[in-house]
Amino acid sequence: MAQRPMPFPPPLPPAPPSQSTSFPELDLFPLPKREPFDCSPTQLELPVSAEAHSHTPPNPSTDNAAIFLEYIRGAHISTYAGADSSTNLPLVRVPAAEEQAGSSAIVAYKKRKARSGEMVRVSSLDNRDHLYFRSLVRRTRITYDSLRALLLLLRDSARGEVFLRDEAAWRSRNRPDLRAAALMADRDLWLNRERRIIGSIPGISVGDVFFFRMELCVIGLHGQVQAGIDYVPASQSTSGEPIATSIIVSGGYEDDDDKGKVLIYTGQGGRDANMIRHSGNQKLDGGNLALERSMNYGIEIRVIRGIKFDKSPSGKLYFYDGLYKIVNCWMDVGKSGFTVYKYKLIRIDGQDEMGSEILMLANRLKANPLNVRATGYLSLDISMGKENIPILLFNDIDDDRDPMLFQYCSRPIFTHEVFQGKGYIGNGCECTMNCSTGCYCAEKNGGHFPYDGNGTLLKGKPLIYECGTSCRCPPTCPNRVSQKGISHRLEVFRSKETGWGVRSLDLIRAGTFICEFSGVTVTKQQAEVLSRNDGCLVYPGKFPGRWIEWGDISDISSDYISADSPPLPNLSFSIDVSRARNVACYLSHSTSPNVFAQFVLFDHNNMSYPHVMIFAMENIPPLRELSIDYGVGDEGETVGRLTM
Repeated sequence: MAQRPMPFPPPLPPAPPSQSTSFPELDLFPLPKREPFDCSPTQLELPVSAEAHSHTPPNPSTDNAAIFLEYIRGAHISTYAGADSSTNLPLVRVPAAEEQAGSSAIVAYKKRKARSGEMVRVSSLDNRDHLYFRSLVRRTRITYDSLRALLLLLRDSARGEVFLRDEAAWRSRNRPDLRAAALMADRDLWLNRERRIIGSIPGISVGDVFFFRMELCVIGLHGQVQAGIDYVPASQSTSGEPIATSIIVSGGYEDDDDKGKVLIYTGQGGRDANMIRHSGNQKLDGGNLALERSMNYGIEIRVIRGIKFDKSPSGKLYFYDGLYKIVNCWMDVGKSGFTVYKYKLIRIDGQDEMGSEILMLANRLKANPLNVRATGYLSLDISMGKENIPILLFNDIDDDRDPMLFQYCSRPIFTHEVFQGKGYIGNGCECTMNCSTGCYCAEKNGGHFPYDGNGTLLKGKPLIYECGTSCRCPPTCPNRVSQKGISHRLEVFRSKETGWGVRSLDLIRAGTFICEFSGVTVTKQQAEVLSRNDGCLVYPGKFPGRWIEWGDISDISSDYISADSPPLPNLSFSIDVSRARNVACYLSHSTSPNVFAQFVLFDHNNMSYPHVMIFAMENIPPLRELSIDYGVGDEGETVGRLTM
C-alpha cells in the first residue's frame, strides 16, 4: 500500500525561559525511601509528536527525542532551570519520594477529565525511579483490586464490610470491575491521563499480568474500554493525524496471525458486535489510520495479549508483552471476503521474555519438568511429601546443593512455653456450620472475616484469627485459609542475581496465601545466643508492616478505617532455621517486594507467637521471583534474604 504524503514538520518552538513550576504534592504511602534526586545523571526528554519526526522513521536506538513533562496525577514533575543544548528543549526531573510525602491523598469527588493528546516518552530512569514508579502503580492496583472485591461482597452477600456512607449506591448491579474503575475515575485516580506515554510506562514491567481489562485503563497501559487500538485522535494530535500507542491482541479477528515475536494484526471495524467474522469492509480511518501513521513515524506500539483462562473471574488474562515496531501495512481481502487492513509488527529486541510465552513454558513444566529441562533439577520435592504440593529444587548454574542439607519443616516448631505462656485472649467459636458474621471468631477479627469466599485476603491486619483447633466449625469454613498449606507449585532455584530464590509455576493472584515461614521458634535470649554462634535466624518483628497496604481504599472513601484491631504486641521471638526450614526461607529481599508478611493465629491463642504467613501483594506471573522486605536491623543494616 502506497504511503500517504506527509506534511513537512514545522520547526519546534523555542525553549521557554528557565523557571520553576510548583505542583501540589500527594502522600502516596508507602513509597521507597531514597536520597535527594540528582538532576545530572538522570534526564527525561521531551514531547513526542508527529511534528517532531522527519519523513524517515527514527532509529529505535537513538529515538529519545521525547521529553517527559509530567507522568501522572499523583507523580507531579517540577521543571528546573536549563535546557538541552542540542535540542534547545527544557529538561525535567522526577521529584524524589521524600518530596512527595507530607500531604493527604485525594478523596473528594472530581469531575472526570478528558484524556490529553500530548504525547511524551520516558527515558533514562535510574533504578531508584523504577522502584518509585513501581510502588506508585502497585498502590493504584491495590486500590482497584481491593475496591472491586469490596463491591463484589456488597453486591452478592451481606458479609461485605461497609466503609461508605451511601451503601445503596455501592450495591449497584454494575459489574464490580467496571464500577471500581468508574469510582476511581470520579476521584481522578486513573494514571497517565494528563499525558499519552509512548513506549514503556514507568512502573509497568514486561510480563505483568491482569485479570480485568478495566485495570489496563486504570493504570494507563491501554486506554480503550472496548476497542483493541488505543490512539491519539487527529483532533488532539498536534499534526492533525491520529497516532496509535497500544493494541490488544485477543484472537477477536479471524485474519490475525500471532506468532509471538512476529504479529500480523487486523485493523478494527467491518464486523458486527460480538462476531469474529467480518460482515463489511474496513476503512482507513480511526485506529486503522493511527497504526499506519505510527508505522511511518517509527512510533513503537505496546502489545497486550488477552488469553482465555478458566481460573480468571473475567475468563481472560491480559499480559503486557512489550514493545513492537510496525514494519508493514497493506489492504487485503479477508477470509470472509471483505476488505481488511493488516499490519505486520515485530517485537523490539532486548526486552524481557513475553508473559504469554512464559505462561506456556510454566504449563509444560507443570506437566513434566524433566521433559522441558533435561538437566538442573536436584529434587522434584525437597519437602519429601510434607507439603500438599511438591516443592521443586533447580540449579543449572553451579554445584551448590545447600537446600538439600536441611530438614524440611512444613510448620513452625513452637516451644512448650508458647501454649502455656501469657497472651491468651479466649477460645474458639461454637459454630456448627461455616462461620458467618457475628460469630466469636469474627468478633476477634474486629467484627468481620478477613477473607472472601475464594480465600483472598480482603484487608491486611496487625493480626488475623483463623478458626482453628479450638473451633467447632468444619474444615470448609471460609475462615480457614493459610492453615491449609500451600496451593501453588513452587520452585526453589539458583539465581546469579540473588543466590537462592523462590518462584511459582502457577500464576499467583494478588491477596492469596503462598506459604509460611517455618523453623524452630526461639525467645529473644535464645536468639542472642544462636546469633553469637552463627545461627541462621528470621526476625518476624522486623518485617515492615506492609500488611497495612493491602485492602486500603482510603483514596476512595474518607470513611475507610485502617485496620487496628486486633492489636499486635511487640514481637520479640525469632525463627531459627539453622537446621530445619521450609521454602519461605529462600525468599529474596527487596525494598519493592511482591509478597508481604501477615501474622495469623489458629492453633494457639498466644499473641506473642503468631504464624508468619506470606501473601501476594500483586498478581505474580509464573516463574517471576518472589521477594519480600525483611526490614531493617537493630543497627540500621538491612536484614536481607537468608544466605545459606
